[in-house]
Amino acid sequence: MVRKAIIPAAGYGTRTLPITKVLPKEMLPICGRPALDFIVEEAINSGIEQILIIVSRSKNMILDYYDRSVELETYLEEKDKTHLLKEISLPNVHFQYVRQSYARGLGDAILLGKHFVGNEPFAVLLPDEIILPNEKEPLQQLIDMYTEYQGNIIGVKKLDPAELRNYGVIQPESLKNKEYKIVDIVEKPQESPPSDLAVIGRYIFDPAIFTYLENVKPDVGGEIQLTDAIRAMAKDYTSYGLEIEGKCFDIAKTSEYVELINYICGPRGKK
Repeated sequence: MVRKAIIPAAGYGTRTLPITKVLPKEMLPICGRPALDFIVEEAINSGIEQILIIVSRSKNMILDYYDRSVELETYLEEKDKTHLLKEISLPNVHFQYVRQSYARGLGDAILLGKHFVGNEPFAVLLPDEIILPNEKEPLQQLIDMYTEYQGNIIGVKKLDPAELRNYGVIQPESLKNKEYKIVDIVEKPQESPPSDLAVIGRYIFDPAIFTYLENVKPDVGGEIQLTDAIRAMAKDYTSYGLEIEGKCFDIAKTSEYVELINYICGPRGKK
């Protein structure tokens, strides 16, 4: 059973500057809700009971959002606007937070969750990628596969070759129904990617991943790459990929951010 999830939210948001100079990218508005709220909702709907959000010193807005505002509640009650209280009700999940004091990469951020996770399998959800489900929540799809295979499960999707250089890409061995065994994984291949299956920010990990993260050497930019730990672990433990069913939007890309807003808020919106 997967009960815990880590959401890394400590990055600078350089792909969405200049707005992310003052507004965390995780709080970018989508039809009146911050982007992060869609990720938290997906986790809760997938059975997650505890969420650790990795933040930086400039991300206090996230903590404030998932906290009560007694002043606002009192104001709404005094002004006979109690019908709006449901709009600021807190999600039914236990939140914890830890600060990443220096941006040393995704792998370093996840490593900060070692004590939170303990000896349990856990999920990781990246808030850049919002995936609207066809039927089953994206994370639930990974959890179901974990239940069957008991190994690391990496969410992937097929991309055009020109886009693969911006993603981690797996070398797959086909199993069934868009399920794969991961033979290898490469971070942002600039040429000759091993497949067209890119990693899209949804993971289920065995806690053994922390041992591999602790042994990863920083890259030339001084960052600890999660992909390097996955690659090393795949040599000792069988890891799997799953093509997630759902409509995926990378909100750090302006075109996809606008498309997502139009999809949700437009006349044919589904949420």
